[in-house]
Amino acid sequence: MEKIVECVPNFSEGIDLQKIEEIKKAILSVNDIVLLDVDPGAATNRTVVTFVGQPEAVGEAAFRAIKKASEVIDMSTHKGEHPRMGATDVCPFVPVANMNMDETVELSRKVAERVGEELNIPVFLYEYSAIKKENRSLAHIREGEYEKMEEKLKREDFNPDFGPKKFHKEAGVTAIGAREFLIAYNLNLNTKNVKIANKIAKEIREKGKVIKQKDGTKKQVPGLLKSVRAVGWYIDEYGIAQISVNLINYKITPLWKLFETAVMVAEKHGIRITGSELVGLMPLQALKETGEHFLHKAGNMRGIPEKTVLDIAVRSLGLSELYQFNLSDKVIEYKIAKRGILTSLSLNDFNNELSSDSPAPGGGSVAALSGSISASLVSMVANLTFGKKKYQNGWKKAEEIGMKAQKIKDEIMKIVDSDTELFNDYMTARKLPKGTLEQKTLRKEKIEEASIKITESPLGLLRKLSELPNILIIIAKKGNQNSISDVGVAASMLRSASEGAYLNVLINLPSIENKELQRQFKEEAEILYKKLITASNSVYRKILKNLKQ
Repeated sequence: MEKIVECVPNFSEGIDLQKIEEIKKAILSVNDIVLLDVDPGAATNRTVVTFVGQPEAVGEAAFRAIKKASEVIDMSTHKGEHPRMGATDVCPFVPVANMNMDETVELSRKVAERVGEELNIPVFLYEYSAIKKENRSLAHIREGEYEKMEEKLKREDFNPDFGPKKFHKEAGVTAIGAREFLIAYNLNLNTKNVKIANKIAKEIREKGKVIKQKDGTKKQVPGLLKSVRAVGWYIDEYGIAQISVNLINYKITPLWKLFETAVMVAEKHGIRITGSELVGLMPLQALKETGEHFLHKAGNMRGIPEKTVLDIAVRSLGLSELYQFNLSDKVIEYKIAKRGILTSLSLNDFNNELSSDSPAPGGGSVAALSGSISASLVSMVANLTFGKKKYQNGWKKAEEIGMKAQKIKDEIMKIVDSDTELFNDYMTARKLPKGTLEQKTLRKEKIEEASIKITESPLGLLRKLSELPNILIIIAKKGNQNSISDVGVAASMLRSASEGAYLNVLINLPSIENKELQRQFKEEAEILYKKLITASNSVYRKILKNLKQ
């Protein structure tokens, strides 16, 4: 699975859009970057840019953007309402998918080091990246803003983590760090009363509210939810009051918990939450776990297709009340997903493409498709087991198997397309010119790189298929016996996928010049293949024997 990281740099320019355009071009000069949003503000004289991609690409794009900002923005003439201290005021990195905070911190520090050393800009690390405890707070670093930075840098206790301890008059000072994903989310109320909206906001937010005690003193009472900031306001466009929420860390307070807590508190005040609104985008996991929560709450199976789970979440939160909520626009992973050329085809079109004289798609893509079908059948039988009184003792295990099988299915389906794409890359490498020594060297390097990748693809498929036997064996024993033949077909498809993946490893191995890597790949493939064939054959034969009785 690809690692995805988001970057949200804030630039001290919101009036001269030509300068912002130059910064935008610097970001997009890096391959595989997806620009999600550019939000300039004239009053604040500030622009917030949001882009995502794989870590290395995002790090490079962030550096180029900071470099370009230092060239086109002169802080010595800057004025604006928002607190600021540099041309690139702050540059946070946010883990989105398959990337943990430690990895995100490492990325932020690498970029900060480059900015300090190559651009001579003082850089302070903040939030999770901070080395000094006091620097976790951006407000602490930025205190006094640009106008006080030159003086502050002369103090012994104010030292940048990277770059010179010397004020950069044009670029100022920059803060770079890693933080959790912030979800901007509004709750819709069946009232125009902002006072009630504020009462609800104060009860649910972490900060809570101030109450006056009998002796006249005031006391701060914390709210119900951690990592939640909230305030009530009136939206003229919709004619309703809303609770505007910044969910600072959805891993601490899940989106579903925020919604249900707000509903409970609103009802206490005689108010209904009629729906909600997402401002910007959110990570897939935040919405998916919300759908799973509501499915589980209703006693329904959670091991169902991902888009069905997400649809439950959208309906449960009322996200389409004000306007249509589209997953492809609002969920980061869906927003940046490449449309699968093969997986988007109908069955007829796929078979027609497969039957043509083109070498790709071929056996590798078909092996992956077979593996995903095996996982789908396992999930189907798990779903047919869950909820049946006869198998009540096994519902929990059936649900676990269904969820696991769905995940495996989705991950393997990506290989259907990627296997063909990698083969095409290999053929492109072989067609590179070889007239000069330099061209020959480059061609050789590209062929070796592509050869390793086309071998790793079926090997990766074998690794992913290795997650299936355990749940296949369990569902064969404890699943709905009326569907036992479907488990047999799943075993058969697993065997077919394993054989196909193994053959593709073997045929690609000779193209790799690195003999040690060849040996490692072959050894691992043989071990995985033998285990997969043994397991799938065992399940198939037992089912066949039972059906013949």
